[in-house]
Amino acid sequence: MRHATFALGRGFRTAFFVDMAQKRAFNEGKRHFKKSKKQKTAESDGSNEQVLLADVRRMLKDVKSEDSSEEKQLPEQWSEVELEISELSSTGDGLAQKDGQIYVVPYAAPGDTIRVKVVKHFLDQSYTLTDHLSVAKPSQHRTESPKCRYFAQCSGCQFQHLPYTFQLAHKRGIVEKAYRNFSNLPASAVPEVGETIGSPLQFGYRTKLTPHFDAPPGARRDKRHGNKVQWDGVPPIGFMKKGTRKTMDIEECPIGTEAVQGGLKSERARVHRDIDQYQRGATLLLRENTERITKDNGKSDVEPANDNVILEDRGQHVHRKTCITDPKATSTEYIDDFRFDNPAGAFFQNNNSILPLVTQYIRDNILGPRPSTTDGEEPAPSKIKNMIDAYSGSGFFTITLSQMFKQSIGIDIAEQSIASATKNAELNNLPKDSTRFIAADANALFSAVDPAKFPPLETAVVIDPPRKGCDKNFIRQLLSFGPERVCYVSCNVHTQARDVGWLVQGVDREDGSMLDGLYEIESLRGFDFFPQTSHVEGVAILRKKSSQKDEGKDRGSSASGRNADADAESKQDVKQDVKQDGNSAEAEQST
Repeated sequence: MRHATFALGRGFRTAFFVDMAQKRAFNEGKRHFKKSKKQKTAESDGSNEQVLLADVRRMLKDVKSEDSSEEKQLPEQWSEVELEISELSSTGDGLAQKDGQIYVVPYAAPGDTIRVKVVKHFLDQSYTLTDHLSVAKPSQHRTESPKCRYFAQCSGCQFQHLPYTFQLAHKRGIVEKAYRNFSNLPASAVPEVGETIGSPLQFGYRTKLTPHFDAPPGARRDKRHGNKVQWDGVPPIGFMKKGTRKTMDIEECPIGTEAVQGGLKSERARVHRDIDQYQRGATLLLRENTERITKDNGKSDVEPANDNVILEDRGQHVHRKTCITDPKATSTEYIDDFRFDNPAGAFFQNNNSILPLVTQYIRDNILGPRPSTTDGEEPAPSKIKNMIDAYSGSGFFTITLSQMFKQSIGIDIAEQSIASATKNAELNNLPKDSTRFIAADANALFSAVDPAKFPPLETAVVIDPPRKGCDKNFIRQLLSFGPERVCYVSCNVHTQARDVGWLVQGVDREDGSMLDGLYEIESLRGFDFFPQTSHVEGVAILRKKSSQKDEGKDRGSSASGRNADADAESKQDVKQDVKQDGNSAEAEQST
């Protein structure tokens, strides 16, 4: 092909290579729309593509073409057109309709008229991906001036041009659409979604960033031949450019905390100084660390703040914040008065400012409503005495909620997480006889729980799985155990909706029969863990259906047998689910 191309002259050669370059650019830029065979067979994986398609299909139902029999006349690839944005999708992109085709436009606001470049038509799905070029006419919602100079280029934030009240309302809609599109529940089974709880900090909240830089061209070849990698200057250090595989050079990130931004500045300087020592590209860790210093007579003996040391006055204490760059080092974080020590490279929530609001909300709701009295007496105590924290990780929910329960147990399949959780319980002076952690096989998670000490009728279960949600094996185990109440915390409300649908309506066994659902949804609410992005954390509170409560007594006495049945049904190995934080700011686009 190459020889034939050169034989046809310079004009054809130019057109050929421009076309190939454009194809490469598209394939690189939209690689996240390619799906593996495993993804294609997934029932509801909650991926960006699946969520976007649900919004596109719903919008197409409202489109009434003048003559649907006519073939669409779509603009050519790479051409420029103006589009009026109708709404925002759950992925954070704007959606516009033109001639029966839906156009996906990044960095948009409803009511905008935006000039875009056409990137790719998906004819079978009737939608088109575009690149944002300019705002021809801003909408009334576009009221904010972005604080980041890389906004609309970096793949991290989508909403810096929108007021925060609008962001919170939009995220409430994301939760509503998730249950409408993925739960398979009738509308009557889904309660009204509560207003989204906002983050106390809308910028400067993120306690962890992981910028990266790439190896120079030919680095693999040099390494294979035993040659030293040759760097032609310092490569860009930062995050992915929207829609491409190119790394943007990012000098500052306003969603990071002050300590993290100081660490970014220092690490960039170090890489510039030591670039010749690297034999490949690298991902840098920037993790905030907090030292709590008690004031003596209202004063503290702490060195003055600087670029690498941030001081925060917390009343009786001073928080001395620094940035850790070694993944194996220990980072310390305080949530209210709870202390958590974890490996700096391990998973922990990245917005500390909102975590007290989340834990308080769960405290207020996990026990359920208490019967009211008419004579002014105190309501009867809740019958929920025990808590099981599945997917417990380093023990965040077990530890912060343990004081409400007689017995609390955290279960995880990762032994390293159990070791961290056990250490954190000791740091917070929790008694070992009432708060403990165990590592359990994923195929028999609840078999590790003694039903005599954790009767299902007196037990609440908290689950906080990875983005992909729970698998059917876990749902079967949970239904077989049958706790009285369930609190489901999720970083992906779409897989949460799917799983809650199974808990309410039932799930199929491996033999094809159905395991009945036990629960009804008591409340749904979103929490804005990552302002300026399309991500929303979901908290669902489930209670056992009234018709199941009497049967629950028999269920509790035979919980061990039911667990054994559930284990026998799940013969396949279940690989360990590990919550991954993702790649810095751009991870929040997909998280």
